[in-house]
Amino acid sequence: MHQDREKAMKNLEERIKELPPELHQEVMDFVEFLLTKRGRKPGKKLRQDWAGALKDYREQYTSLELQKKGLEWRGD
Repeated sequence: MHQDREKAMKNLEERIKELPPELHQEVMDFVEFLLTKRGRKPGKKLRQDWAGALKDYREQYTSLELQKKGLEWRGD
């Protein structure tokens, strides 16, 4: 597998050398784009299916107490 990677890298290098020098920066920019894209993770949509789940506790706790209680229940 290591040999396959070396062969691919050598092939890529040879192909880049075939390009006119003015395109080398464009190749570098594209590589940077790919690296950045690979590092990014798609954001998840915020779930709100829990909304109203604590309404039974509204008379028993203040909003701050509910916030603390929620963290306690979650284990945070």
